[in-house]
Amino acid sequence: MRITLALVRQRGRRTGTWLAAAVVVAGLAVTLLIQAAVRRSQHDNAERVMDQRAAMARAALVTETGRFSSLLAATAAGLATDPRLTWEDFDAATSPLGSASLIGASSLTYVVPATAAQVPAVQRLWRSRGSDGLLLRPAGHGAEHFFTIFARGLAEEPVRAGVDLSAAPEAASALADARRMSVPTVSDAYVLLRDRNLPAARQQHSFVFAAPIWPRTADPDFRGWLVLSVRGQDFLGGVLAAVSQGQLDGELRAQNSDGSRPVVARHPAPGRPDLERHALLEVADREWTLTVRADSRRLPGAHSGLPGAVLGGCLAITVMLAGLVYVLATGRERALARVHAATAGLRAAEAESRRQAALLGAVMTTIGDGVSVVDENGEHLLRNPAARELAGIEGDDPGPGDWQEHYGLFRPDGRTPFPLDEMPLLRALRGEPAHDVEMVVRNAARPEGILISVDGRPLDPAAGLRGAVAVFRDITELRRHENDLAVFAGVVAHDLKAPLTAVRGHCEAAAEALDDDNDPRPSLERVLRAVDRMAGMIDTLLAYTTARDAPLARVAVPLAGLVGEVVQDRSFGDLHVGPLPVVHADPGMLRHVLDNLIGNAVKYVRPGRAAQVEITATPAGPGWARIEVADRGIGIPDADKPAVFERFHRAPAAAGYAGTGLGLAICKRIVERHGGEIGVGDNPGGGTRFHFTLPLAEPEPAGERLDPAHAERAAMRSTRPRSLVPDRQPAE
Repeated sequence: MRITLALVRQRGRRTGTWLAAAVVVAGLAVTLLIQAAVRRSQHDNAERVMDQRAAMARAALVTETGRFSSLLAATAAGLATDPRLTWEDFDAATSPLGSASLIGASSLTYVVPATAAQVPAVQRLWRSRGSDGLLLRPAGHGAEHFFTIFARGLAEEPVRAGVDLSAAPEAASALADARRMSVPTVSDAYVLLRDRNLPAARQQHSFVFAAPIWPRTADPDFRGWLVLSVRGQDFLGGVLAAVSQGQLDGELRAQNSDGSRPVVARHPAPGRPDLERHALLEVADREWTLTVRADSRRLPGAHSGLPGAVLGGCLAITVMLAGLVYVLATGRERALARVHAATAGLRAAEAESRRQAALLGAVMTTIGDGVSVVDENGEHLLRNPAARELAGIEGDDPGPGDWQEHYGLFRPDGRTPFPLDEMPLLRALRGEPAHDVEMVVRNAARPEGILISVDGRPLDPAAGLRGAVAVFRDITELRRHENDLAVFAGVVAHDLKAPLTAVRGHCEAAAEALDDDNDPRPSLERVLRAVDRMAGMIDTLLAYTTARDAPLARVAVPLAGLVGEVVQDRSFGDLHVGPLPVVHADPGMLRHVLDNLIGNAVKYVRPGRAAQVEITATPAGPGWARIEVADRGIGIPDADKPAVFERFHRAPAAAGYAGTGLGLAICKRIVERHGGEIGVGDNPGGGTRFHFTLPLAEPEPAGERLDPAHAERAAMRSTRPRSLVPDRQPAE
């Protein structure tokens, strides 16, 4: 016995020594990991601070340029209301901008267009300061000049009017774009004309904002532009000085129309920068790139004495734990062995129970139907995630008497509250199985309401308690699909009957013509046209069905080429196609969207007028593009805009134009299946502007590592603008 006890004690000491050594090794490993984590946390903290400072700098630049654009547009809109503009009117309208603290702004000028023949007249009007009111007519044909008529200085330097901005191609291009698009634009970076006489060391890359002035009276002539000149170095330095607290080194690059990316301005900061961020800025109709750098040692939270303190504390705790483990291991080994043997069966049973419970939980979480179990008092014992999602209401569950009001349960008509005694769970508690009971769930979380089918069963007595179980299924889409099929059948029965009647009548007329030795060709041609109309309607109905159920075959689709194919056989009075990106989409379905939108722009024009269509694209967030199709047609009344994408909807304004009311519904289905959105609005100056979003295709690998958002937007400039397409007659 003593020998046995000695062997046990010896084994206990040996075991205690090994365990203590293991604790020391594990403690050292954990200590090193914690210290590394602390250092990594400090580095991550510096990265987060850098992200915050970069975001603040970007937000400040976006806010300031947005303020430039909005103030300029608002002032231009005010000047447009004055039919005969004088210096006093200009001075009164622009005086608030003089006190608006526009960072880097040097001057504000009123610019008018003129041909070479009009230059002497414009110069005489400028010298007179518009004492009788300045009223200019369009420039007409010939080389165009851009004269500053009125000027207001925004910096401490004199500004003179009478300058011809056509000497600066960058400014002239921005003015032309603003007049064409009817929105404020920004120019390429260049040295202002008034700064070109300065020494090279004092010259700055600058830019101008241009806002078009269109009259709001019966006079349709273009009035001119309101132009804001901004010096890049003063602008960047003023903004970063306010938000960076002297910790950010900034560089601002502009994206010129020729694809170059000149440095507009630099703002230095002390230290040796080791952190760098890039951000894109949307400035008017352009994109700029902001690069900020910082020395992580100068950022808050980058360095402290915490890693050393953590190292010392963890070592002390490791030594204490090793000693405690050694003491416990040597004194309790036999007791632990006996406890382990006695509880082995219990642990196995517990593990099996946990496995079964985990399996049941996984099954309940995985199934798509909602499952709910209640006890004999109607209190919920179990609800899987699908049941909670269908109910739409989270939080404490009320008693059965409040189910109807709490969950918003109604009969299938959506208005009659569902009676309490007919609810499937309560019927199952009474021992009455319920099959396929339909009800509408509409509450604050589901204001639109969904239609569900419920089966209720009494709980098996083998469970050891009395209760009921219910299974829920969402059948909203099933019923909606059934309604679509009913509407589809009605359209087919009604709209295909008329062409068939025409075919029959003209065939009979052709037979009679043959009997009378008359020419049957006119009747046969009418038969062919009726058959073509019927075939077109069948194609439209098939496209409507395909847009919902056909699988998507997504590839990289260059929009410029696809638009060229769609417009090549159509007749336009004026067509402008801007730079278009490469998107990730199904080319066949995307062609259907473009064909419908461009076809509507060509079709819905006033009698006697040619179609004017503009197709452009802009960024719509990281990885997405927004495509717009604008026209100068009959437009869509505001009351009809919410319903234009509904199936079989025809606006009253479209009376007299051929159509089935399915084209825009097909476009909506295709765009939403690609994950995008589609909408419609008014086109300034008359007409309609449709827009939809699509995901961009992945950009090609490049040698220079750029910000992902910048790479996606670079795809927007991968194609050049198309010229006007020659007029062609559309296919029947």
